[in-house]
Amino acid sequence: MAALRTHVVPDGPSERFDRALVRAFPDLSRSRVQALLAEGKATVDGVAEKPSFKVMSGHTLSLEVPALVALSLTPEHHDVPVLYEDDDLVVIVKPAGMVVHPSAGHDTGTLVHALLGQVKGLSGIGGAERPGIVHRLDGGTSGIMVVAKGDVAHRALSEQFAIHSVDRRYLALVHRVPLHDAGTFRSRIWRDPQNRLKMASVIPGRTKKGRTQQVEENWDDENDRPLRRGPGWERPVEDEGDDDADTLGKEAITHWSIRFRGERVAALECRLETGRTHQVRVHLSEAGHPILGDVTYARRDCVPTAALRDAVTALTHPMLHAFFLAFDHPDGRRLSFSAPPPPDFVAMATLIGFDALAPAPERPVKRAPRTS
Repeated sequence: MAALRTHVVPDGPSERFDRALVRAFPDLSRSRVQALLAEGKATVDGVAEKPSFKVMSGHTLSLEVPALVALSLTPEHHDVPVLYEDDDLVVIVKPAGMVVHPSAGHDTGTLVHALLGQVKGLSGIGGAERPGIVHRLDGGTSGIMVVAKGDVAHRALSEQFAIHSVDRRYLALVHRVPLHDAGTFRSRIWRDPQNRLKMASVIPGRTKKGRTQQVEENWDDENDRPLRRGPGWERPVEDEGDDDADTLGKEAITHWSIRFRGERVAALECRLETGRTHQVRVHLSEAGHPILGDVTYARRDCVPTAALRDAVTALTHPMLHAFFLAFDHPDGRRLSFSAPPPPDFVAMATLIGFDALAPAPERPVKRAPRTS
């Protein structure tokens, strides 16, 4: 049976409904609260309100929390490499081409099915179809993920992802060579209304009529090519006072640096300050550097050399690999893990002249401040 939980908002300034719910029920993860809110399980004084509704002192927040459903998924046996495991969590390397959890068109063969056949006792906070899943990688992206085995670990890890204290680094093989050594892409990302399978950077105040404008390019007419952005580039976001995601999207920040320059191709290291859906793929494509093999965000003006054309066309997934992950264990230890790219990534990197197995250069990383 579902449990109805209530909370009376104390004296203080007004606050968004979704944020007030997270604060009112700290034992539930942010993603769990957001999912219940989207399902209509939350009310203010008995009335279902938008996430952006401002709640004030005296309002009664109600949240219907369904009982966890027993897992009905059938465990499957797949060879998913395990980098670390203890009673609280497991760190694995997701293969490229494996979807993280069941969804439309993916009833079997997901990472969740593999984990059920390989790991004992996964957290149930994520729901019956997402046991232990704290964060995700795109189906075509390979790399390191941490999975929670207990609810305490799940909440602790989710909080770190929410405050951006997790260090996530990716390797990407991209079209064109950036003009600068490093930089930052900053925008707000939301669903592209013209193509529901894609995400795009949006401009605040211009999406209410269903229009999404991508980050514009400066075009070099003399040389007939786009001008790539320099270090520290960011789009100014005009906050009009309403931070409803339906209007503004979600802030996305990607720090990048060049690891290798080739002929019309490059290898980039990307460090994610945030973790939005398709974030790296969107930012690189909009900057004129779509990832090799990424047909979803491919650009017609990006053409590899004749020597690489057949190899790039034959790619079955984007050349994007999450090679490094660092986070705080629930017991306070800082853990870090690295994993080399898969063979097809290494082979493509070798073709362009990049040694994908060489150690990454050490760079200082600023960790986000902890919040109480």
